[in-house]
Amino acid sequence: MKLPRRTFLHLAASAAALAAKPEIARAQIYPTRLVRIIDGFAPGGFIDTTARLIGQWLSERLGQPFIIENRPGAGGNIATEAVVRSPPDGYTLLAVNDANAYSATLYDNLKFNFVHDITPIASIARIAFVMVVNPSFAAKTVPEFIVNAEANPGKINMATVGPGTPSQLFGVLFKVMAGVDLVTVNYRAIGPALVDLLSGRVEVIFTSIASTIDLIRPGKLRSLAVTTAERMDVLPDVPTIGEFIPGYEASSWFGVGAPRATPTEIVDKLNKEINAGLADPKIKARFADLGSDVLALSPADFGKLIADETEKWGNVIRAFNIKAH
Repeated sequence: MKLPRRTFLHLAASAAALAAKPEIARAQIYPTRLVRIIDGFAPGGFIDTTARLIGQWLSERLGQPFIIENRPGAGGNIATEAVVRSPPDGYTLLAVNDANAYSATLYDNLKFNFVHDITPIASIARIAFVMVVNPSFAAKTVPEFIVNAEANPGKINMATVGPGTPSQLFGVLFKVMAGVDLVTVNYRAIGPALVDLLSGRVEVIFTSIASTIDLIRPGKLRSLAVTTAERMDVLPDVPTIGEFIPGYEASSWFGVGAPRATPTEIVDKLNKEINAGLADPKIKARFADLGSDVLALSPADFGKLIADETEKWGNVIRAFNIKAH
């Protein structure tokens, strides 16, 4: 029997609607139980602090606990692999950050492809770094620093918190774009690096505003410039490096991801709720206190940011043969 065209189209539309209903229903009732956000770094750092802030917001908005589970090690790769291997049901999420972009090139034998295996859900914050020097150093601006470095090649020590970390990569990018020769001195943590910077054993470091703001404000360290494309409200009078070296931009970032194939409806629901939190004045103020700006993007735009950052820093890591710890 041949169905009339109108009847056929009606039946086809009904079938499509029925097929979509389980996905819609799943998103409407999600979550029905505890959700874990896996953080690849130790408690107490910026990622952990902000993940808990967003986790609390989601718990209150969605009526189920969103807890942070710390699984530090291997530059965040242990946590990432755990999420990659988890069911794509929205109940195991990943605290995504720029270390994931670096790891794609730093590590040769990863058992996953981050860009392919993790679904971007929502970006949360962009973390500004600052170029700081010991106050006794004979440079009060970036141009003066460059002139001093050109006159003393290989004699100015640049502290970092280890190979493949933002403090090293942002410093390397500065060296390349400014055309100066700085000696890299690696430390295991920011604490010892700042001790040596304060004592004058090293002259400069690129580090987060949050880790140095309490030293900058009383004049114990001198801030020359921030690494972001725009000035930061927390240091409004401090210029950007890009004002002196056009095109320079470097910042850490943080967001949330999920295993590949997580239903779009769940991804969109989480993105909507997280972006609502980022628009909350109290949360925005808290991020500003930590030296960062909220970064509310769609899943697609967050995915583009991840891909662009992976390519950008991959080129730097390969060019300078940088290896992980």
